[in-house]
Amino acid sequence: MPQVYRGTVDGNPCCFRQFRQLLKLVASGCKPENKFCAKTIECRCTRRRTIRGAFTQAQLPMPAHSAPKKQPSRSKTDHGNSLRKAFHDIRELIVHGRLSPGSWIVEADLAKHLAMSRTPVRSALHWLQREGYVIEHKNVRKSRMVVAPLTKEDASELYAVIGHVEGLAGRRTALLPKSQRAEIAARLKSINNQLREIVAAKPPRAAGIFDLDRDFHLAIIESGAGPRLLALHRSIEPQAERYWRLYASSIIQDLHLSVAEHDEVIGAIVAGDPDRVERALQTNWQNGCERLARVIEIFGERGSW
Repeated sequence: MPQVYRGTVDGNPCCFRQFRQLLKLVASGCKPENKFCAKTIECRCTRRRTIRGAFTQAQLPMPAHSAPKKQPSRSKTDHGNSLRKAFHDIRELIVHGRLSPGSWIVEADLAKHLAMSRTPVRSALHWLQREGYVIEHKNVRKSRMVVAPLTKEDASELYAVIGHVEGLAGRRTALLPKSQRAEIAARLKSINNQLREIVAAKPPRAAGIFDLDRDFHLAIIESGAGPRLLALHRSIEPQAERYWRLYASSIIQDLHLSVAEHDEVIGAIVAGDPDRVERALQTNWQNGCERLARVIEIFGERGSW
């Protein structure tokens, strides 16, 4: 189809499409890289009646100063909220075993399950990868996201980190005034007594063990940890929860050992001895790791190849 010229700029013929593109360039502040003069185009752009008549009532772009503002499709705040929600929802699926260790993660299926778009899901998976919940499995053809396996090596490293973090918080708890330490100790004794009742039950029941044990350690963290230490603990603790939920029923016979170790932590807090508190907490996590390792040896690692 031959090109139809409907107007001129500086005496040179131009089609409507070319003229419209030049006006857009000028409105955006760019200088057109062609033979037409930018100054002449800017001048014509303000003479809307002349231009409209020359182009047979065609819709021309508005001048820059009167162009309507585009409504943002989505605010950054909404995107951030969607990302955080996707992160927490996927992490819960992993921690509670609904996404089992070693299983492939299909991004489209996960987005459909969470009823959200793939963009926040993809970003959440990369976030989870940085925190160790997800790993990238590569082969010759492509790479895919996989739920991180549960292994003895990972548990050993994880429990050691948590033990040191809680040890630091315990030191600060031991330095609190005596009245505050007494209140914390009373709360810890109440929790530990409930664990002792589970041990005494015949047969012992596994339900509630994890929640009580977590409450015991959180009471120490919340009383002694600063904002940075608390944030670090919150990012790591759910990973230990994965091991607890999967193997807790198999280590219930050793629960009395953990209760005794808790008694040592409580006594150290009452005495106000920072070194003793730190040592007792690290010992509790180290012994817990050894007990877990024996169970993993019996039942095997989950999700590793």
